[in-house]
Amino acid sequence: MRRSVLVRFLGLSLAVALGAVIATALIATYSTSEKLQGEIDANTGQLQVDGEIYGELSQYASDHPTWAGVDKLVHDLAGKLGRRIAVTAEDGSVIADSARMLGAAPELPSVPAATIDARNEGAATLTGATVVYSGGKTVSSSIAGNVVGTAATALPFAFYPGWGLTDGELREREQLASKAANCYVAQGKKASVTRAGGGVPQVMIESGRSLAGAQVMEHSGAVKDTCTPPGLNAPGAKAKIVNADEVRRAAACLGTAGIKYTINELAGLKTVETKVSGELTDKFVDCTNQARVQALTPYVAPQANLYLGAKSTFNVFSGEGLLRTAATALGVLLIAALVMIFTGRRLVRPIVALTGAAQRMRNGDHAARVPVSGKDEVSRLGHAFNQMAEAIQRHDFQRKAMVSDVAHELRTPLANIKGYLVASEDGVVPLDHELVTSLLEETGLLEHLVADLQDLDLADAGMLRLHPAPRDLSELAQQVVSAQRPAAETAGITLTAHAPEPAIATVDSARIRQALGNLVSNAIRYTPPGGDVLVGVRRVDDGYNLTVTDNGSGIAEEHLPHLFDRFYRAEHSRSRITGGSGLGLAITKHLVEAHHGRISVTSRLGSGSTFTIWLPAVAHTVRVSSLRVHDQT
Repeated sequence: MRRSVLVRFLGLSLAVALGAVIATALIATYSTSEKLQGEIDANTGQLQVDGEIYGELSQYASDHPTWAGVDKLVHDLAGKLGRRIAVTAEDGSVIADSARMLGAAPELPSVPAATIDARNEGAATLTGATVVYSGGKTVSSSIAGNVVGTAATALPFAFYPGWGLTDGELREREQLASKAANCYVAQGKKASVTRAGGGVPQVMIESGRSLAGAQVMEHSGAVKDTCTPPGLNAPGAKAKIVNADEVRRAAACLGTAGIKYTINELAGLKTVETKVSGELTDKFVDCTNQARVQALTPYVAPQANLYLGAKSTFNVFSGEGLLRTAATALGVLLIAALVMIFTGRRLVRPIVALTGAAQRMRNGDHAARVPVSGKDEVSRLGHAFNQMAEAIQRHDFQRKAMVSDVAHELRTPLANIKGYLVASEDGVVPLDHELVTSLLEETGLLEHLVADLQDLDLADAGMLRLHPAPRDLSELAQQVVSAQRPAAETAGITLTAHAPEPAIATVDSARIRQALGNLVSNAIRYTPPGGDVLVGVRRVDDGYNLTVTDNGSGIAEEHLPHLFDRFYRAEHSRSRITGGSGLGLAITKHLVEAHHGRISVTSRLGSGSTFTIWLPAVAHTVRVSSLRVHDQT
């Protein structure tokens, strides 16, 4: 039974998709259950975990103007800490819920665990902070002696050092921190670069004091010396913009309320203080808080409620889980089916076209081709098929032309021989010496044609034998010129050789003379009386060039690529006055390539031609395509 490739692809894809859904559900169920059980057993650190969640979400709120994109953070924190995390807007709409991401969303608790409002976070800067470390954990800290919410001062807003810094500002702070730490180390102090919130670099210096057995580390902002550059702990451009807007709004509100105030500067940011020390009214606090909220609103996420609970799991084996799994599986299978039908049809279409073209070729239509587009494997197959079809069509044409040419070449001398013999038999033409000579000439033409065909047949069958040995190519060229000179003189052509130096190469002398003789014979045939034919031998690089140059009629450019094809003639006339059998150049090409050489031609119509045979000077194992060759030393 024949099966469609498209159907098999579709069935395989659906099976893989179904298996993937089932395997994913099983793995998720077991891994989630085991992780949940482990978190329940280790619930003693729940407060620390909740604090970490609150801190991460607060920092996200301070770094982003909206809550868009918080889903990934919520999902990562839930997976890492084993807690259900939900963030909702003030109106109760869900912004992100880790339980929904897992496919199950129980009702949220009635009371949120905390409210995240980046606009009302603590207002102290870390400039001049002193931090105590013990075992890598913070034990205690103070902020330059300033307490958040000081009675007479509205400290400028700052979530963490370097709030709102750009990437370029962070890179600059990194360089300043490294330079400052190196300066302290050069002075013999123990200093290191730490990362505050948002990855802002901070330089911590060992103070030499200890507290509760732990070494006290001072922030570089608390030390006034030459090692700490001014820009290391300065606020960023964004923080300055927010601070300026905050102070402007606070000043406007206080001025309207008639409250006296002063504007000072602390750690690079402006502060609003009461005019009279210790005098702090509710209106002063309200003005400064509202100013901070209004200034920060465009830069931080809006207020949101945080809900925390046990991490919800999705059980594939529950009733709800089975329905959800089935719906998911159907959706995945439907998508896979649609994708495979679309891609499969695109894959099958060129294969069907290839099949149809192959069947047409089998029925004798060698002009069959397939349309090809793209660069994938199927497209390359289509290109290969078209090239194969072109080669078959070309070879079929050449085969038919060869049969026609051979028939014509044999028919003419055979017709002449038959005609003379019939005429002699009828007594019309006497069988004298002249007739015998003419018959021998026709027989010689037949013999020459048969010999050429035999050489090509032996070459194709791998039976042509060569006998290579060291030979002087200059001497071979002189021998060819001597043999062809009578024919040249009869045609009124001057035939000369230019081979002044010995040119030793390992060749079959008979075959090289045959190849060179074919070229000289052609040159004589196509050179008009009074013309010149020059045979030259010259050393080039690692071989020799054997050239045959004439000043005859030349060859048109469109014929040059086909000159070495069998039975090809630039002059399509079959007259023996201007053309031979059409096999000489094809045989020459075979013989030259048998010696690891190459043959080329340059010509201009009306200006003559130059055929060049290059042969290597170093001896090689002689071959002719797949010919069986016998070396002889």
